[in-house]
Amino acid sequence: MATRHLYLARHGAADAFGTLTDIGRRQVGLLGERLAGVPVDAVWHSPLPRAVASAHELARRLPDVPVTEAAELIDHVPYVPGAAEMPPSWAGFFDGYDAAEAASGQKQAEALVARFAKVPDTTADGTRPDTREVLVTHSYPIAWLVRHALDAPPVRWLGLNSANTALTVIEYRDGLPPTIVMFNDMSHLPPDLRWTGFPVGTRP
Repeated sequence: MATRHLYLARHGAADAFGTLTDIGRRQVGLLGERLAGVPVDAVWHSPLPRAVASAHELARRLPDVPVTEAAELIDHVPYVPGAAEMPPSWAGFFDGYDAAEAASGQKQAEALVARFAKVPDTTADGTRPDTREVLVTHSYPIAWLVRHALDAPPVRWLGLNSANTALTVIEYRDGLPPTIVMFNDMSHLPPDLRWTGFPVGTRP
């Protein structure tokens, strides 16, 4: 049974201008060392500079693995809750989102799922080998893919945050629901590099 293994990682820590910081580069290097033992087939990344830099820094530890941009991985709000399902604490976050922006975000989310949340494609010779792909992206797309894998209501992407370079792994097989192997795992990072990307008040 062919399996698609997605290794989802948020980009390394970046400054206010979206440039990878020294801490971010250290985080990505350690993630690359962790993934060096995995037979990775491809590294995909968001078009945003912090993800591009993270992907190429990570790939230095994965010789000969192709690194390619995927527009579907761009940072976006995948779903804007309606008034009836809006958690009160999130209401202010969506101020200013109009119907067109909400529809655009939902369309991007659908494209993300259509491209990556599925079993491996059939190759030219008619086979479907296992694939292992690293997706360097952002917290919201990771949250959306986790929500989708759990078949949870659309609003449940809210609150699924990911630390910088934390690892989330999802597997896809024919005839079975997706399997979340791990979520937001930071075991490759020393304590002083963990939990960046989270609000200070929520860091343990």
